[in-house]
Amino acid sequence: MDSRNVVDRIDRTNDTEISIRNLYKIFGNEPLKYLDLVREGMSKTELNEEHNHVLGLKDINIDMPAGRIQVVMGLSGSGKSTLIRHINRLIEPTAGEVLVGGRDVVQMSLHELREFRRHQTAMVFQRFALLPHRTVIQNVAYGLEIQGLPEDVRTKSAMKWIDRVGLAGYEDNYPNQLSGGMQQRVGLARALANDAPILLMDEAFSALDPLIRVDMQSVLLDLQTELHKTIVFITHDLDEALRLGDQITMLRDGEIVQQGSPQDIVLKPADDYIASFVREVNRGRVIQVGMIATRPTGQPKGMPIPHGTVLEEAAKTMTDKNITVAHVIDDKGRVIGDLKIHDVISAMVTPIVHEETHTTTDAAA
Repeated sequence: MDSRNVVDRIDRTNDTEISIRNLYKIFGNEPLKYLDLVREGMSKTELNEEHNHVLGLKDINIDMPAGRIQVVMGLSGSGKSTLIRHINRLIEPTAGEVLVGGRDVVQMSLHELREFRRHQTAMVFQRFALLPHRTVIQNVAYGLEIQGLPEDVRTKSAMKWIDRVGLAGYEDNYPNQLSGGMQQRVGLARALANDAPILLMDEAFSALDPLIRVDMQSVLLDLQTELHKTIVFITHDLDEALRLGDQITMLRDGEIVQQGSPQDIVLKPADDYIASFVREVNRGRVIQVGMIATRPTGQPKGMPIPHGTVLEEAAKTMTDKNITVAHVIDDKGRVIGDLKIHDVISAMVTPIVHEETHTTTDAAA
C-alpha cells in the first residue's frame, strides 16, 4: 500500500495495561551465569549445545493495551506459553520487568503476588483444568470461594456466568458429563466469575474440534464487546490470531519477530518467516477498508462504509447495491476516505511472489 492509506492512521490506542520490558528467561541450573552471553548474541542453539541451558525468552518488549485482545502467536517452542506465565509470575524471569498497572510483578512479595493473582488476573488453560469432583457451578464459583466470599454471593455470580456462556441447565453436571467445548465454557465462566480485569488464555481453544473452536471464538468476542477485558491470548493458529487479536506479537525461538495489528501482519510481513504464515490468509476477512481508502475529494460519493469494515463485507455490500464507489466514515460519521470497488477487489488478492526471479538473482549474486 502507498501513501493513499489515510484511514489506517486513526488513533485507536488505549492506555497500556501490561508493559513487558527487557524480559529474559533461561532455563537451567545457572541461568544468570549465561545471561550476558545471550545479551551479546548467543543463539538458542548455541546456548543449549555449549552450556546445556535452554533460552526461553530473549529481550521481550511489549506494551499490551487495556481493554483489548493481545494475541501472542508462534509455533511450538517459540516461547509464547513461557511468556504468558510471566504475567502472573507462574514462572520467575531471569531478568526484566513485567509491569501491570504500573506495578512490577517481578518485585512483588509472596503476599502481594497472591492477592494479585486472586483479584487482578484469571487464567483459562488448554486442557480445561476443571476439578472433576465438583459440579459445574462449584467449579465456576471456586475462585470466589478462595477469595472468601459468602456462599450466596458465589452462587449468584456463578449462575450469572454459567448462563452467559450458554450452560444454563448444566450447573449440577460434573465435568466428565460434558463435551470438550462445554468444559471450556465452564473454564471461561470460572475465569469471568472472578471479575479480574486481566484474562490470560493459554491455547484455550486448541484442544477443541474446529467447529467448536470457532464457536468459542465467537463467544469470547461477544463477551469482550461488552466486558472490555485486557485479554492475553496464546495461539499457534494464524486464523485464530487474526480473528481475535487487536494486536499480535509473533515469536520465534524466544524472540519477537514482529508486532502489529492483524492488518500489519498480513500486509507488511517483517520477513520470509512471517510471509510464509500469511501467504494463504483470506485477506478479505482481515484487511479493513481504511487500509485502502484514498484521500477524500469533493462531495462524498456512494454510500457510507464504516472504517472498520473488512474488504469482504464491503465488496458484498457494494455489489449488492450495484455501486462502484463509496465513502469511508469514522466512528463519528465523518468522511475520511473514498473507496472504489476495483481497489477493494484488488486488495483481496494475495500478491504473487515470483520465487524463480529471486532464486535467479540470488544465484547471480
